[in-house]
Order: sequence, then structure tokens, then C-alpha cells
Amino acid sequence: MELHTRPDGDVDPAKFERETLARIGMPREIVMRHRLPQFNHLFTSDSYSAGYYSYLWSEVMDADAWGAFEEAGSPFDPQTAEKMRRYILSNGNSIDRAEAYRQFRGRDPDVKALLEKRGFPVQ
Repeated sequence: MELHTRPDGDVDPAKFERETLARIGMPREIVMRHRLPQFNHLFTSDSYSAGYYSYLWSEVMDADAWGAFEEAGSPFDPQTAEKMRRYILSNGNSIDRAEAYRQFRGRDPDVKALLEKRGFPVQ
């Protein structure tokens, strides 16, 4: 995200990485798994970035739907499974997906579920 705070879009990726990693004290023993050029496809057009957003939103819904089963106390809870079957699975795309999710969960998906799944502290 540091890259997006730069007012000038003309950035030397290698220099930027070196300076940023030095500034945050990144240990040399930990290698970079994803380099800046690997994200080029996300930023060069709106088509892929929009698709990537939809992947992340699907993960939010997945994590939040799983939360319904956790709240019920079991991944095999019959009432929760029936609600999921009735409101999410059985109607396909015949009703608005956001409305179907609200019928299943009683609310919109909560992004906190994905953050928690990925290990971020959530209040």
C-alpha cells in the first residue's frame, strides 16, 4: 500500500522495494514472495481488478456463511443447513444474490469474517 501513497507514478520498483523493506526492518532471511511487477495485471486495466475484487468478495461471503454454522455450534447444524439450501443453493440465480444472502444470514456479509479467517485482529 506504501506504493499508493506516492504522488508520482514514476517509481523504480527495485529501489522502492529496497528502501521500503529497509525502513520497516524486514529481515534478510525472509524472502519476498510477491514482487511489485507480479501485481502488474491488477493495475493495468479495470477488467482484472474488478474480477479480483469479486474473488475477494466471494471469500468474504464464504467466511461469513461459515460463521453461521460456527454460531450454530456445528458445521452439520440442520437448521442452518436448511436455510443455506433454501436461500442460497436451491434458487440458483433466480433472485438477487445479495437478497438471498440476507434471507440466509439475516444481514449483509461482514468483511470481519474474512479478516478473522486470515488472522487479523477483529473487534
